[in-house]
Amino acid sequence: MKKMSLLFSSICLSLICATASFASGTIKIGALFAVTGPASFLGEPEKKTLELLVKELNEKGGINGQKVEAVIYDTGGDATKAVQLATKLIKDDKVSVIIGPSTTGESMAVIPVAEKEKIPLISCAAGIKITDPAKHWVFKTPANDHVAAEKILNYMTSKKQKSIALLTVTDGFGASGREQIKVLAKQKGFTVVADEVYGPKDTDMTAQLTKIRGIKPDAIICWGTNPGPAVVTKNIKQLGIKTPVYMSHGVASKKYIELAGADAAEGVMLPAGKLAIYDALPKGDVQYKLLKEYDQGYKKMYGVEASTFGGYAYDAFLLVTGAIKKSGSTPEQIRNGVEQTSKLVSISGVFNMSTKDHNGLDLSAFEMVKIVKGDWTLLK
Repeated sequence: MKKMSLLFSSICLSLICATASFASGTIKIGALFAVTGPASFLGEPEKKTLELLVKELNEKGGINGQKVEAVIYDTGGDATKAVQLATKLIKDDKVSVIIGPSTTGESMAVIPVAEKEKIPLISCAAGIKITDPAKHWVFKTPANDHVAAEKILNYMTSKKQKSIALLTVTDGFGASGREQIKVLAKQKGFTVVADEVYGPKDTDMTAQLTKIRGIKPDAIICWGTNPGPAVVTKNIKQLGIKTPVYMSHGVASKKYIELAGADAAEGVMLPAGKLAIYDALPKGDVQYKLLKEYDQGYKKMYGVEASTFGGYAYDAFLLVTGAIKKSGSTPEQIRNGVEQTSKLVSISGVFNMSTKDHNGLDLSAFEMVKIVKGDWTLLK
């Protein structure tokens, strides 16, 4: 009887120690960002944002007494490398969730890994195919590209612009945007009078724009991420084209204006997340306080303003930490918690996830903006 009592006491002590160890342990969050390479304008602010948020959270005591560790790898924007690093995060680093990658192409390549290994993936890329149809382990924080496309077309309708010239990049983001615009344009009664493309590394789009100039559309929609759209903008200025120009949300940062030049970018319109123009928002806007805190905190830490793209990592971090607080820190618990997210005010909008919607954002995620004198102004 005495031996049984000692054994029971020993088991209880072991359980207490294990529980204490778990409470004071570390939650590992993996991240894949294109910190270098052509998509570094996405990955660099994402990395810096995640590092800032992890630092702030740990200084406040972590989550339920557990510290958070971010294991971040630079993919360079390469899909093959992203797959290799995703596997490393899961197999070697034993992370409970992965934030990223930064681009649509990388995200699509990593999805099979996340699904097979049953690790939640919260992409920071915009392509609709990442989450449509919904996949069990995959979510994303940027609003779907069809939402951005619809925002542009709704504004064009208000201006009675009916004929569209498309100029899209031949990568995953561009292909997805092109497809969504064409579908929506047909539904809404627009006519696509030109459908031109360019390569991600192309440095001159004069030939495509010369064709477009001859067709005389009501508007030009360029869909891509820098540096391509900046080149397009410069070429439009050089060719003296006066047609209204719309860019995608893929250039919603001051980097685009810097690359294109304020003079060439003057008058360009696009759908942008509220972070870019939060100073112009009514103070009662539900996102205003968080947007201001993020921008000011980022400036204090890094000396530059926060970007919409860094906001995608911020959103992912809020989704993950909210899920952990609510459901627990295992991959399954995080996945379930993210999917159950409702009315989460974040940088990109207000998230309402569901079993069928693993993005959770609608048209309210964007505001139409116009570049005036090197800065954003709200379009009404």
